[in-house]
This record gives sequence, structure tokens and C-alpha cells, in this order.
Amino acid sequence: MASLFLIAGLGNPGSRYARTRHNVGFMLADRLASASHLKFSSAGESLWAKGAVSGHDALFLKPQTFMNLSGGPVRAFAERFKVHEESIIIAYDDIDLPVGRIRVKRGGGSGGHRGVASIIERLGGREFIRVRLGVGRPVYGDVADYVLSPFSEDEVASLDEMLERGLQAIETIVAQGLDAAMNRFNCAV
Repeated sequence: MASLFLIAGLGNPGSRYARTRHNVGFMLADRLASASHLKFSSAGESLWAKGAVSGHDALFLKPQTFMNLSGGPVRAFAERFKVHEESIIIAYDDIDLPVGRIRVKRGGGSGGHRGVASIIERLGGREFIRVRLGVGRPVYGDVADYVLSPFSEDEVASLDEMLERGLQAIETIVAQGLDAAMNRFNCAV
């Protein structure tokens, strides 16, 4: 088991983006920090906090470089705290999952997500753990506009449930391992 986990939620800084679909990674990072009674501090191009998840040391990170440049801050903190790629957990929005669904996995490509692509590029590897948070796909219109829009009133309950399951998934990854988290959360509605 890793001695230190780096848990990064992806999003865009600023109040304009705070409640948008693209910021569910930030929302989950906030929920994790709140559950541990932590407050984020500013350092370099990130907001961060240090605490514990399921009894294991963890860093919580919210890169402040905008989504497409998330890899720089993730790499900087991984290097600074000597966190191995296998102990990095990235939480981010996924349009290929319906609102409220989550998927947990290790490795793979970016799936067209530019924040994940930036992390792959800057880390030089793909073996970090991903917690994909479903935001749905637009029925019509531009995907970029869609992910930068807020959740509808009808989706807020599903969003809250998804964030709670995301928190539980990360706790399970840290405490019991990735396989246990995949078995528990990848088939859940």
C-alpha cells in the first residue's frame, strides 16, 4: 500500500466555472477536504491541503492552471512529495457517462479529455488511477459549451449522490485497493 496518495480534482479556477459540469473534480476535492476538516492553501499553480483518507496520508490538489494545463501542477506536487504515479488519483468529468454515474480504473488514454491528456503528457505515463464522474453528453450543441454549463435543477440530486459515491470510491481505493473499488462502484447506478 502506498505511503502517500496524491488526489487531484480537475476543474477551472474562478467563480464563473464553480458549479459547471467541467468542475465536478473540484467539487469532489472540496468534499474530500471538508470530510477531513481541511482547508485549501495556495502554493504555486495549485490549491492544496494535506491530510488523511482512510488512515493513509494524502495530498488534495486543485490545479489552478485551467483544465487543459492540469498536468504541470500534478507533476510538480508528485515530484515535490515523491508520489509514485500508481498512487496518484485523478477525479474528473466524463461526458461518456450519464449524470450521476462513476467509473474507477487505472491507466488508459485520455478519452478526449484535455486535462487528462495534459497529465499523461507531463507525467510521462498513464498508470495513475482515474475516478470518472458522469456529466452526460449534450443532446445537441457544442460539447465545450455544455461542459461549461451548470447542472440543471433536475440533476442536482444526482450530482450530490455522485459526489458522495466518488468520495466513498476514493476511500475504498486507499483503504482496500483499486480492485475493491472497481468491483463496488463500476456496476453501481
